[in-house]
Amino acid sequence: MAATRAYLDYNASAPLLPAAREAMVAALDVAANPSSVHAEGRVARRLVETARRDVAALINGKPEHVVFTSGATEAAATLLTPDWRMGRGAIRMSRLYVCEADHPCLLNGGRFPASQVTRIGVDADGIVRLDALTAALAGHDKADGLPLVAIHAANNETGVIQPIDRIAETVKAAGGVLVVDAVQAAGRLSIDMSAGYADYLILSSHKLGGPKGVGAIVAASDLMMPKPLINGGGQEKGHRGGTENLPGIAGFGAAVRQALAGLQTIDPVRRRRDEVETILKTLAPDIEIFGTGAPRLANTTFFAIPGIKAETAQIAFDLAGVALSAGSACSSGKVGPSHVLKAMGHGDSLGALRVSIGAATGDEDIELFRAALAGLAARRADKERAA
Repeated sequence: MAATRAYLDYNASAPLLPAAREAMVAALDVAANPSSVHAEGRVARRLVETARRDVAALINGKPEHVVFTSGATEAAATLLTPDWRMGRGAIRMSRLYVCEADHPCLLNGGRFPASQVTRIGVDADGIVRLDALTAALAGHDKADGLPLVAIHAANNETGVIQPIDRIAETVKAAGGVLVVDAVQAAGRLSIDMSAGYADYLILSSHKLGGPKGVGAIVAASDLMMPKPLINGGGQEKGHRGGTENLPGIAGFGAAVRQALAGLQTIDPVRRRRDEVETILKTLAPDIEIFGTGAPRLANTTFFAIPGIKAETAQIAFDLAGVALSAGSACSSGKVGPSHVLKAMGHGDSLGALRVSIGAATGDEDIELFRAALAGLAARRADKERAA
């Protein structure tokens, strides 16, 4: 039986993996609080700690440096603060440096006032301008506090991969602290926290095929941590109050186990992505695909069809049975150009569409996409002939 819908929006949220669902259902039957010391509580605690080890293994970090949150946005709000602690002492971050193409949860500055946030531009492919970052950090007055730099590892719209190793060197040379949003990169790129990849990492479960509503902060060291966003009963070593979301965390752990195994099989996904781009170029030769001059995630294509608004095209694809996004799912309901495209110099763009796929994307999904695009291209041609 032919598929009637194609889901091509993995960067917004990956479908829940069967292993994650099974782990969640099993955890729902564990009634105890993970903080309880009785036998039932210890069962719940083991589930949390197993998942913590799984998450750490995905990025070669240490389990004791993983802090579970309600998602990446909470993780970002926790880390992007001027107020930090080292032991019993206080440390201040006096300015936040973000990338113009960052996800809004970084771009908006977290708990920093707007006057203490500096935005660093990107080039035409969306790569952060290292010269601008270097100059900004060189001018930072550390007498008032340390510089905090926050940047995405891979862009959620274009899939463009930032040179985190070079950024980390720049930040370290300036005596700063680096937060990396690895939401789109984790499970798709190899990440090694032990090699100085970042000081702090942000992860999200549902981008990996885990449940929504759970994410994590991973620190390279627990010597210095941000002042908690949520205070409570001392859970997560006092870094994040509130009883842990046991089913969500168990599902997160199961998803990252599968993601870690799948890192070795990314080439089939890349071939599917390349097939999508061949279809685009064949049926709409004047199409523009963004970020092609830079390294990109193997699963992501961000494109614009001249003369067709992104919102109009998205609706047409949806009616034809294809689910994709007009930019970030967090902002696709807004009318106007993508802030990522604007940062890349496409200020007058009508917007763009994003296809993002996964290992489960099959031939039938691609064929539905092909048919939907063919219909859209035909309607555009009819409109041009009638004009």
